[in-house]
Amino acid sequence: MNSLHNLRLNQVTLGASDMAASVAFYEMLGLTLIVNSAPRYVRFEFPESQHGERATLSLHEVAPGWAPGDGPLIYFEMDDLDAYLADIKVKPITPPKTQTYLWREADILDPAGNKIRLYQAGENRRFPPWRVA
Repeated sequence: MNSLHNLRLNQVTLGASDMAASVAFYEMLGLTLIVNSAPRYVRFEFPESQHGERATLSLHEVAPGWAPGDGPLIYFEMDDLDAYLADIKVKPITPPKTQTYLWREADILDPAGNKIRLYQAGENRRFPPWRVA
């Protein structure tokens, strides 16, 4: 295979039923607004990773009555989950817990009801004890 034509993730886009509330929420989480076509569309950039990469997250306006349902589960990684939760002052819908796969996780909801999983994995994200290669 030809390395899948350099396939890479560009962004994740979530629905937003109240764009102003969603923008405030994601800025409070630490993302930087880089495109503002509100109320139709906005785009954020995450802080730079240790490898120099910057992922992005977009929000698009949804019709009244829209519900996120069991849509995608978005993972936001940080170095210290408990300190981060104390700083952002958002009550998780699931309390922080260290999972059997060694990630410490907590779930929060954005203003539109999209579930965000906050997690701390450290070395276990790419190199858990059971890694085969």
